[in-house]
Amino acid sequence: MKPSNSQSCHCPALLITAPGSNHGKTTITAALARYHVNQGRKVRVFKIGPDFLDPMILEHASGLPVYQLDLWMLGKAECQRLLYEAALEADLILIEGVMGLFDGDPCSANIAEHFSLPILAVIDATGTAQTLGAIAFGLANFRKNLNFAGVLANNVASDRHTEMIMQGMPSTIRYLGGMPRDKQFVLPERHLGLVQADEISDIEMRISAAATAIGLTKLAALPKAVAFSQPESNLLPKLLSDVRIGIARDNAFSFIYPANLDLLIGMGATLKFFSPLTDSKLPDVDSLYLPGGYPELHLLTLQNNLAMKLALQKHFRQGKPIYAECGGLLYLLESITNKAGEYGHMVGLMSGCAVMQNRLQGLGYQSAPMPGGVIRGHTFHHSLIETPIHPIAQGERLYNTSSGESIFQLKRLTASYLHCYFASNAIAVAQLFIN
Repeated sequence: MKPSNSQSCHCPALLITAPGSNHGKTTITAALARYHVNQGRKVRVFKIGPDFLDPMILEHASGLPVYQLDLWMLGKAECQRLLYEAALEADLILIEGVMGLFDGDPCSANIAEHFSLPILAVIDATGTAQTLGAIAFGLANFRKNLNFAGVLANNVASDRHTEMIMQGMPSTIRYLGGMPRDKQFVLPERHLGLVQADEISDIEMRISAAATAIGLTKLAALPKAVAFSQPESNLLPKLLSDVRIGIARDNAFSFIYPANLDLLIGMGATLKFFSPLTDSKLPDVDSLYLPGGYPELHLLTLQNNLAMKLALQKHFRQGKPIYAECGGLLYLLESITNKAGEYGHMVGLMSGCAVMQNRLQGLGYQSAPMPGGVIRGHTFHHSLIETPIHPIAQGERLYNTSSGESIFQLKRLTASYLHCYFASNAIAVAQLFIN
């Protein structure tokens, strides 16, 4: 797509939302992406909110990296930049919402309103028929200034079920079709959400089958084009020129925002990836970034990779920077115990242990007062840690005044449960990696 003028660029776009979680937004977004890719179109997909797992599925479906949109964590200007740059190259932009259309503050409806995005409501039809129309009517009319494109019924049981759904559909609501109830469309889940895309052996079959089904609905046609405004230019300071950053990336450490990598590169850093699961040594780097993920699912492998643990300990002794988030923090402790009571010895750079719990222990947006300044992010974890280390600061919750996540610092090691969005404070981020 070429800009229609110097100020804006037009591209078909659709925001996929629902009355709440578990209505099938990710499956439908992935199916739409794959269907249009199969038609020879370039599809850029975004995910509203801080989630890491849904974007992995959507990246597999579209073949391109999936970026977050979040008015609090990123800010309006950064969201505008990402959408404009996508519109310059894409034939279609798809945006998967978070939870229900009006859940949270800011919510998916705020994104839709701010960028004039047409809204598709996906509604699980299980256990309902004519009432589905009332749900759709409520979503379409709760706020008067939203562009409601229509509704898709998910998990439709039969042709008769479709007839009953359409009987209750108001004339003012466009019914775009239904997805049949079929187990092959369902994406497997675990304690933090969907299973990671490269761990689902038949993911290609599931997405392809869903794409075929979506092609039989009215969503086979492209949505209307949206005008995306050109943002003001914002040059990044080259604070990380000549800094080589080693980034852990494998099935145990995979919760990485693509935008975080873009920012590090934009500030001049050279990125080198390694696997704590399979590599026996670190790349030749100045600093390390250990992101979140699922170390608790790989206890024995991480425990038995003694060479990697020794390499990390040497890096720490040399006074080189290490930044660790959530799962990266757990890996640097002395041990992790999973839900089954299985125990694994970890790197031991930090005194203490982590124990997985049966319930969520941390959730929500927080500001992280890091040594170089405040960075915005979020927390989402099922573990608890015990450590004698006194934190240098606590995260500040967005919606209440209780203490947030602890931020620890030992020499040049900085660690916390918080997943930070780097573009919220590039200068503070650079300080985490400069020796």
